[in-house]
Amino acid sequence: MSKDYYKALGIEKQSSKEDIKQAFRKLAHKYHPDKAGGDTEKFKEINEAYSVLSDDKKRAEYDQYGRVFSGGTNAGAGGFGQDFGGFDFSSFARNGSGNGFEFDMGDLFGDFFGGGQQQRKRGRDISMDLELSFEEAIFGVERTMLINKVAKCESCKGSGGEPGSLEKKCGTCNGEGHIREVKRTFMGSVAVQKICDTCHGTGNTFEKHCKTCHGAGVRKRDQEIKVKIPAGIEDGEMIRLSQAGEAVSGGIPGDLYIKVHVEKHSRIKKDGTDLTMDLNIKLTDALLGSEYSIETLDGLIMLKVPAGVAHNELLRIRGKGVPKDGSGRGDFLVRIKIELPQKLNKKAKKLIEDLREEGI
Repeated sequence: MSKDYYKALGIEKQSSKEDIKQAFRKLAHKYHPDKAGGDTEKFKEINEAYSVLSDDKKRAEYDQYGRVFSGGTNAGAGGFGQDFGGFDFSSFARNGSGNGFEFDMGDLFGDFFGGGQQQRKRGRDISMDLELSFEEAIFGVERTMLINKVAKCESCKGSGGEPGSLEKKCGTCNGEGHIREVKRTFMGSVAVQKICDTCHGTGNTFEKHCKTCHGAGVRKRDQEIKVKIPAGIEDGEMIRLSQAGEAVSGGIPGDLYIKVHVEKHSRIKKDGTDLTMDLNIKLTDALLGSEYSIETLDGLIMLKVPAGVAHNELLRIRGKGVPKDGSGRGDFLVRIKIELPQKLNKKAKKLIEDLREEGI
């Protein structure tokens, strides 16, 4: 194989999809370029490995041939649907292999299976961490984050031309937006069609390049991004914002992955759509009943403890739990913990003995 994607993620070939996802998240968090000790090349490597191994079709191609040919499209598109019968193409993938062929198998078969069209360029995926309070995680919140990334140029709006500059026909592709190339392969000469690198497929360029981005249409800058955190999100859960990653000239932006970290509450825990807490009560209150003031996420609530309540019994306060999808909320559950006295004075001991005689 030209690349060992399993080794890149530190997993075995028989690993499950969940194993692959967990390995990617761990490594992406470690090597993200925006973090101290980050490694851009390593991050690209694991991102490429994950994009292949997380897709069943691409993974099957990779396991059989050592390369991925489909590029996310159906095999056989464009009239090229033979079964290669397990042939290993990796030996042909080296430039200048001594046979006079100079091509990249990934590009070549991407053109075949894509119906003769080059796949549109895509920006880099990025990831970041977000800290939430327990209350924010339960009820949901909207956050505005400032991210430094490659983004669409704010001056030319991504066109690459100086505002007010006139457009003209691209001289490289003659306004077609694409160019045709002939590549020599082991199957003979093959004509492929590619998006023009000069005009990025638009067919036009500008008389003057944008002074801010120097004609690239993108540049690295700070950008505010709003993210809506859904109610009831779990600690460690990942949110994906499509096309909120880094931009690329003539292509579509990558994605932004946000890993959520939820602070623990001192008394309350989350259990699905319910919230739970422990309440310590006296033995006499358990026997005779009482009322306790408890603090929920909605404020103080008076809880009536019935006479004869049992240890570890759950008392339910309806509608004070986690908001549900659609409408309504879960419940707030109070687990009773009866505190037994460690020492009894003579009077208390006598009263307890009298209760025993009564069969209580």
